[in-house]
Amino acid sequence: MATADVEAVWRIESARIVAALTRFTGDFGLAEDATQEAVAEALASWPVAAPANPAGWLMATARRRAIDAVRRRTALQDRYALLAAGPAVDDEIDPDRIDDDVLAPMFVSCHPVLSREARVALTLRVVGGLSSEEIARAFLVPVPTVQARITRGKKTIAAAGVPFELPAADERRERLGGVLSVLYVIFTEGSTATSGDRLLRPDLAYEAIRLARTLAALAKASTRGLGPYGLQAAIAAAHASAPSVEATDWDRIVVLYEALGRVAPSPVVELNRAVAVAMASGPAQALAIVDELIALDRLPRSHLVPTVRGELLARLGRRPEARAELELAARLCANQRERSVLLRKAAALD
Repeated sequence: MATADVEAVWRIESARIVAALTRFTGDFGLAEDATQEAVAEALASWPVAAPANPAGWLMATARRRAIDAVRRRTALQDRYALLAAGPAVDDEIDPDRIDDDVLAPMFVSCHPVLSREARVALTLRVVGGLSSEEIARAFLVPVPTVQARITRGKKTIAAAGVPFELPAADERRERLGGVLSVLYVIFTEGSTATSGDRLLRPDLAYEAIRLARTLAALAKASTRGLGPYGLQAAIAAAHASAPSVEATDWDRIVVLYEALGRVAPSPVVELNRAVAVAMASGPAQALAIVDELIALDRLPRSHLVPTVRGELLARLGRRPEARAELELAARLCANQRERSVLLRKAAALD
């Protein structure tokens, strides 16, 4: 079995194994350490002799590593007895099974006691199975920063007494929005990188899609009434189903953005509505929306506002003003590819 195969099994099974071991040991950190030791052993042994049940092998090995660790902690003999008395697990793993052991770490990693940065890092680490180095590369931050976020997150969860279990149905519905927002952040960073020299980070976007599909499969009963995410999906569907930009149903998209602004108001939604209005009714009406955002000091220091305003002014024939706005947007933009596009557009207005 090749290294890529081991990594694929790890990516799929890590969350479930960590959750099961945490349930047995009551120690999130110990469970994660034991699981990572198991995958390290798999990378060494599977290319020579692949197990018949890779997921069961990982679980059994991680469980043995957890037992070894607990044995070394003489103060935790009671937990060791509980762990050692647990049922055999080698044959318990069904590779196709998706259950609460995957959903629980997702909800714990996205608990509201954590900062947004910690939620994203923990979700990618615990649920996605990404290493600290992979997360650091994805968000262009130093590895120690990611490690510190994960460590602080674990300590916060422990200090707050957050149980490592799937919340009750009522609480799950209340916290579903927080989980979805973390997946949204991960996908957005993958589909439109906020900094660096690449516009897209496909691996990150695909990981968010994989986690969202897992969540959807697990929480079918809770997906009704998603509100803002359902509206955003409807907007995305309108774009995706249109044969061309000109043939897009912009009137429908305007209506959907108006609804989104009522259930989840934000300056970004308002700016997107302005773009849709420009396509449906012309740039003059849209410019009024953008100018109101500026007057209210919404989205300060964001390159998105001058980008849209520059495009609208260009369509209105106000070329010097449009060029100045696009140059301002380029100065504020942290993504090199986007900045290059903005400067080319500004130069074309000379």
